[in-house]
Amino acid sequence: MDFVLTEEMVLNDLINTCNRYFGFKVLDATPIKRGWLNLKWKITTDSGVFLIKQYNKERYKLYNHDELLIAFSQQMRLHNRGLPCPKLYSHEGQFLIESDKGELFMLMDYCNGTVIAPGKLNVHQMFDLGRVTGNMHHLLNDGTLRVKRGPEFIPPSREERLTHWESVWNHANNTDKSHLLPILETQYKVTETINLEDFNLNETGWAHRDLWVDNLLFEEKKISAVLDFDRMKYDYPQLDVARVVISGALYENNFDISLVQAFIEGYSEQRLLEKGSIISSLKMLWFMESTWWINSSMDQHSGPPERFAKEMLWLSENQKELESMLGNI
Repeated sequence: MDFVLTEEMVLNDLINTCNRYFGFKVLDATPIKRGWLNLKWKITTDSGVFLIKQYNKERYKLYNHDELLIAFSQQMRLHNRGLPCPKLYSHEGQFLIESDKGELFMLMDYCNGTVIAPGKLNVHQMFDLGRVTGNMHHLLNDGTLRVKRGPEFIPPSREERLTHWESVWNHANNTDKSHLLPILETQYKVTETINLEDFNLNETGWAHRDLWVDNLLFEEKKISAVLDFDRMKYDYPQLDVARVVISGALYENNFDISLVQAFIEGYSEQRLLEKGSIISSLKMLWFMESTWWINSSMDQHSGPPERFAKEMLWLSENQKELESMLGNI
């Protein structure tokens, strides 16, 4: 009961602040139950339909304020250049607004469209997703944004990663999680085959860094919005490609090559993808994310972490199949 009351109080605070800053009257507010900790509402007003996103104080501690502001400014630049993403509204030049009671929030246009389950995209949606992703990477890396430091992801050495998996295996073994040991052994064995030089580590650039189906809205044959630029940083655009490909094309244990091909065709209209690069990108994604989702408590996962763990498991168990499936594209 306390949580519901708190949520209502937050909403009222944000509505009062928006009324004062933007001059509209809220007619209806519907909570959007997606994402982690941050609260969101679709609000219908006498001036249009908007989305309010409140930043949870605990989660906000995980962000860098200045990097968030860069991400918001780029989202607006992308919107103004025609990329399908929500328009943000500013108050006194600030997209991140503080409410009367000290809540940080954003106001943006509400985007219509459907969230599609992982692996359930059709070829038209996947093609358009590739086209939009390629255009986003092109615009983000057109020289407008200066680079102040190296990429966000610094791959550990193979030896460091082998030590990690050995430690996780020991922890699972010592905490009565023997059913996870074969999974962890697979991660170790795949790591032994990894050569960091295969990862195209010189291909750095600005990237969305959270590009998967939960952050995308679709119409029947195209993408209607790219959402949530909060994690946008200088990193590896190829990781965006790999993340959205595995998210869009893997259903159960079936990796639909026709969907991968459709994405690559769309992406290549905007940016060159070298032959075989999708294989190294997926391997690099596994090398980065596997330690996030595969661990001695993974049997407790639910929601997105459970999906991500399944993706990492599939990648680790199908390394050789990837080569044969994707070798010609």
